[in-house]
Amino acid sequence: MTDIQELLLSRIRDVADYPEPGVMFKDITPLLADPAAFTALTDTLAGIATATGATKIVGLEARGFILGAPVAVRAGLGFIPVRKAGKLPGATLRQAYDLEYGSAEIEVHAEDLTSGDRVLIVDDVLATGGTAEAAIHLIQRAGAEVAGLAVLMELGFLGARTRLEPTLAGAPLEALLQV
Repeated sequence: MTDIQELLLSRIRDVADYPEPGVMFKDITPLLADPAAFTALTDTLAGIATATGATKIVGLEARGFILGAPVAVRAGLGFIPVRKAGKLPGATLRQAYDLEYGSAEIEVHAEDLTSGDRVLIVDDVLATGGTAEAAIHLIQRAGAEVAGLAVLMELGFLGARTRLEPTLAGAPLEALLQV
């Protein structure tokens, strides 16, 4: 394990039985509250953005906003929020995706992404991959290229990496921590 991984893991708190019995929630708020750990995380993700040749960062609502915005600033790139449907004014592109029970939709401003953009998607946790997959489709529909997906944590036992690899079409999936 690297020093950065040890630092990040040391600042993530396990909360048993949240949001429901049997679930071990990974709380990143202690990491965000620690300036050294948050800076190390931001710098590492900004390095991934640079390595992928990204021109923009997309953050997925809501914790992807917290991580993605400072990464964009650090890397000198624009930040694009991908929001839950109905939260953005003006013309949007919308993408539906399935949840465990039901479905949801995300959207982005139509003019924020162009055919010349290479987009790195940033989020806190990769669980089942449904939201990330919908974001990839949304970015592609906007005419932009997906440069990769970077997350703080991947819950490997849920199999999202296998689900996303065909959709990523060779773009990297970088998880700083495997849980």
